[in-house]
Amino acid sequence: MTSEGERMGEQGAGEQSAAAPAYAIEVGADVLDRPARDSVGGRPFLDDGQEWPVCFCRERLALLFQLDVPEDLVPFGGDHLLVFHCRAHNDASEPEFAGGRLVPGYWDAPQPPYPGPFWRILLQRQAALPAAEAEPDVCALPLTLRPFLDAPGSRGIGAQTFKLGGTPSWAQEPEYYTCACGADLRFLCQVPEGMEFAVRPGLPEQPYSVGAGMYGMFLGNEVYLMACPAHCDPAAVWPVNQN
Repeated sequence: MTSEGERMGEQGAGEQSAAAPAYAIEVGADVLDRPARDSVGGRPFLDDGQEWPVCFCRERLALLFQLDVPEDLVPFGGDHLLVFHCRAHNDASEPEFAGGRLVPGYWDAPQPPYPGPFWRILLQRQAALPAAEAEPDVCALPLTLRPFLDAPGSRGIGAQTFKLGGTPSWAQEPEYYTCACGADLRFLCQVPEGMEFAVRPGLPEQPYSVGAGMYGMFLGNEVYLMACPAHCDPAAVWPVNQN
């Protein structure tokens, strides 16, 4: 982490000492048979002209989940979050810096030993209609958002759960980054360590997952999505991995 990141970490700890609004994300059990804006899998809601993302390997990425960010979670209220990940590639994310910031176009930067990322995380602002085609591999399930106040515990970290907003439940030291545009990334969403997403029977097994029938993300690490509050690009979201 850069000295700038350390400074941000000190500021973030002070700013997050009080309870913060958050939403627990609950995965339903009944398979979806219609488009839903809050879902595991399903038909992605993309901006007009936004194509379904692909991996560096040119395979279409799997939609793991999507949801509408509630209006009270400033500065991302009203955005539509989509998280895609490759079935064939599963690794940890590695940030690249330039001048104390993430490099320009960091969402497309190489991920050694790969020439590009194996995921795409989007914050869409004009996602009005679902795509014509549904995610073919991940089982479509509903998501429900339950509001709560995320009060940091004695270690200054929030609830360790699948959630939007609130305070990160850092597994290691806090990490804060500056976007290439100059804005300090803000915490948006946390995905618990080891979270898996059910897939349809008969699909190839994802590397480093728990086994057939499930896809994971970033080697099953705890994932903290840090997004650009300036909305400089729909893909300006960095997935921090810890365990």
